[in-house]
Amino acid sequence: MGPFRGGRSSATVEYEPVSVKDLLVEMKDTSELLIDLSYSAVLLNSESIAEEVLRLEERMDVLQLRARMSLLMAARNPSDAEALAPVLGIVSGAEKISDATGDIAKVVLEEVGLPGAMRTALPEAVETLVRASAIEGSEYTGRTLGDINLESETGVRVIAIRRGEDWIVNPGPGTAIEAGDVALLRGPDHGIGEVYETLSGEAYTPTEVEDSKIEDLDRAVDSIVLMKNLSELAVDLAYGSILFDNVELAEEVHNLEVEVDALRSRFEAWTLRAAADAPDPVALRGLLHLGFSTEEISDAALEITEGVLREIDVHPVVELAVQESDEIIARVALDSGSPLEGTSLVGGVPESDVSMNVLAVRRPEEGWMLVPDADTELEAGDVLIAKGTRTSGEAFRDLATA
Repeated sequence: MGPFRGGRSSATVEYEPVSVKDLLVEMKDTSELLIDLSYSAVLLNSESIAEEVLRLEERMDVLQLRARMSLLMAARNPSDAEALAPVLGIVSGAEKISDATGDIAKVVLEEVGLPGAMRTALPEAVETLVRASAIEGSEYTGRTLGDINLESETGVRVIAIRRGEDWIVNPGPGTAIEAGDVALLRGPDHGIGEVYETLSGEAYTPTEVEDSKIEDLDRAVDSIVLMKNLSELAVDLAYGSILFDNVELAEEVHNLEVEVDALRSRFEAWTLRAAADAPDPVALRGLLHLGFSTEEISDAALEITEGVLREIDVHPVVELAVQESDEIIARVALDSGSPLEGTSLVGGVPESDVSMNVLAVRRPEEGWMLVPDADTELEAGDVLIAKGTRTSGEAFRDLATA
């Protein structure tokens, strides 16, 4: 059997009485996983991961159809239609994200052309990610992730499992690994090799990193990595704005989309200038594809927020999805005189028991700084984007206020 190249499945999808709430949560998790996998496939030059992107894209197609069917069944009057319109925005945005990540994967599978300098961005852009098939007889097979305790022992996380045509996204401690499972592993090189070999029974070969001697190309690659990170954040905030009916988060998605647009303009200029010095300019085509697809992802994130920005009341089905989750995304502006002013975010929220993970900082005069890479002191006026529990979210907001 030849390598998987994906494509739209022609399998029939029939209406099933499934929970729209569960579909929305799965679509959110699948969107985030698709973005992660697609860029990892490019940065690692991994056909095997790119193939998993196309398989997961087919799964997303099914989720979208079922969500649309369920929403059509739920709309009984104009009031229902108005309240469900933002939910349809989620579905449409997820479809665009899925298509864009599929296009990114095809840059690898169809050998569109990528410069070796993409590998130089690897250490800063993404931890190593590999696909490993669990064999019968592995010491991991038949055990739960909680029992194996991989992350504590090796630093490696199982971010998803494909079991035949079914996916387990965000597997938890109670998830067991079965023989034949395809596990997607993320972590440091020294741990990945050990876990890969134990799970699959095969030797692990790390990715080789290649240096670039073209300055403009290095700038273009750095830009695409930053665009990737900002687009990922935009998607996270977009879903958060819908799930928590939060206009402030939706407005930050708009700010991120504007930043990505500006970055793409500079990225294209650097790529075209680099073509003059590149030994094979055709090899830069893949970079241009990445720039277009990355902008598509940030545009899709903005589309997801449209209902919130237009202040359409959230539908009860979305409220149900929120009620089952204790995790929230918070946006706070740092007041002058706050205990956080003048402190550094490296290592978490300083001098506090608040268990919030700060994702990014937007400084009005300087733009976005992604954390924890931003080794900088906080200033009054900084806008902090953080994720954590509801209780910690309130405490974090109080901490940022003078």
